[in-house]
Amino acid sequence: MNQKTFNQVAAIIFLTVALLHLLRAYMGWAVVIGDWIVPMWLSWVGFVIAGGLACFALSLSQRR
Repeated sequence: MNQKTFNQVAAIIFLTVALLHLLRAYMGWAVVIGDWIVPMWLSWVGFVIAGGLACFALSLSQRR
């Protein structure tokens, strides 16, 4: 696998994670890990970070 393909796969994975965070925040799904209820603001942070990484990986895959 060359670098361009790796960056494209990474972008797709990060974009999927970002969209799942956005979907959780929009739909109001509760996530419970043990006794801890994951706060909704954490999905917004996850959306921004994963979305940024997806954009970064996509821009790297389009370089020559």
